Amino acid sequence: MAELTFADYEFLAELGLERVNDGCFSGTWSGSGAERLVISPHTGKAIATVKEATLEELETCMTEAGKAKTFWANYPAPKRGEIVRQIGEALRDKKETLGRLISLQMGKIYDEGLGEVQEFIDMCDYAVGLSRQFSGHVFPSERSKHFMMEVWNPLGIVGVVTAFNFPCAVFGWNAAIAMVCGNVVIWKGATSTSLVSIAVTRIVAEVLKRNNLPPAILTMVVAPGNTVGEAILNDSRIKLISFTGSTSIGKHVSSVVRGRFGKTILELGGNNAAILMDDADLNIAIKACLFAAVGTTGQRCTSLRRLLVHQSLYEQVKAKLLHEYSLLKIGDPLDPTNTVGPVHTAGALREFEEGLRTIEAQGGRIIQGGHVLTDRPGFYVEPTIVEIPHAAEIVKTELFVPILYLIPFSTLEEAIAINNEVPQGLSSGMFTSNLRNMFEWVGPNGSDCGLINVNLATSGAEIGGAFGGEKETGEGRESGSDSWKQYMRRCTCTVNYSASLELAQGVHFGTDS
Repeated sequence: MAELTFADYEFLAELGLERVNDGCFSGTWSGSGAERLVISPHTGKAIATVKEATLEELETCMTEAGKAKTFWANYPAPKRGEIVRQIGEALRDKKETLGRLISLQMGKIYDEGLGEVQEFIDMCDYAVGLSRQFSGHVFPSERSKHFMMEVWNPLGIVGVVTAFNFPCAVFGWNAAIAMVCGNVVIWKGATSTSLVSIAVTRIVAEVLKRNNLPPAILTMVVAPGNTVGEAILNDSRIKLISFTGSTSIGKHVSSVVRGRFGKTILELGGNNAAILMDDADLNIAIKACLFAAVGTTGQRCTSLRRLLVHQSLYEQVKAKLLHEYSLLKIGDPLDPTNTVGPVHTAGALREFEEGLRTIEAQGGRIIQGGHVLTDRPGFYVEPTIVEIPHAAEIVKTELFVPILYLIPFSTLEEAIAINNEVPQGLSSGMFTSNLRNMFEWVGPNGSDCGLINVNLATSGAEIGGAFGGEKETGEGRESGSDSWKQYMRRCTCTVNYSASLELAQGVHFGTDS
């Protein structure tokens, strides 16, 4: 077995992590499957190992979750909110340490790691308020002395499958809302960020234990997708699957879960664009687009892939971007002076190199970056800018690495058409001072994305709004607004409090007795 670097990171023990970790929590910890190395993208070396969950252990999780779901569904919603509030407080207590773990294992810079934990904390705060506000409508009845209302009830067991790029926050989006709605949760995080899954589960489990609640309100597995993952998708006891990942796998998830009449929330590919109109405030636009393009080393679902620049500003914007890219500090994500960390895996290095070869074959020209950094260990690349025709086929495919396409346009209509011509539809941004441009952009003839920003780029969504996209980006919404409704089942209730039977639509049936 490879030499482990666990001892180099003293803070890991503060999160209950060890050199060898159990990868299944069913109310108790276990791990009977293969022992998987956990790799640091900064060094390329193994940090620790995780013993994966087996199909038998998944079944134990499901059995225990089944036992917990009735209790939790009947636990008053405001009291569920209080438990989620305590989870938020526990996350606050561990924010710095957990942020360091996210940075170490995912590769995003430390400040972004802290931001990810804060996002989970914010979701807990939001969910606490929500726990006293699940509102159903009251409807007027056409019948005398009849009362109609909506009632929202929990689904039961909710499955959350998260990706490597936000190993903590996306779980938080789902779990905080699912739990206050009265559901129990089974979580399968990305195997490459399994230490984060284990650490977060330990934090939640401690809160449940302290309150003498069934521990299987949250269960968790670290396991391969082709065995345990498939079993989760096919299990009819799991009423909703919230999946974050690639479009190709998302299609499979949708097919399997919908095939058994389950529900899905799918957060898939992005391929996001920002538009700089001729009246854009470049001081704001350049800063915003720089972060959107290189933040998380271009591995956010909302990362900026296509920058559309009005032809009158094109050369000026290009010069400013080249200057800003030249100032980026690439290195150890735990070093607060660095602005760009590594990509997550060796596979991402291959995607970067193969993507650039395809770009050049299709007429693209690299004007900044374009190299894997071989002067250091780990998985490092240069954030890259490319000039390329917007109609090139590669532009319609999301490359999950820090490559930014620079594309000129001449009219608002042309820019909107370019924004909308890709198969994905997650996030979009426009920089303008013109109200006509803004309202055209956010209206029915504007962006076809789920997130439409003005004088902001494509990343950095707040938790108060619903998060999700259109087209090949998937379906459903997470986080704020009325996303909570997806985690519950709507019941229309009609009450007859008269002393007679009156049928709807004025129907008469039989004879009066």
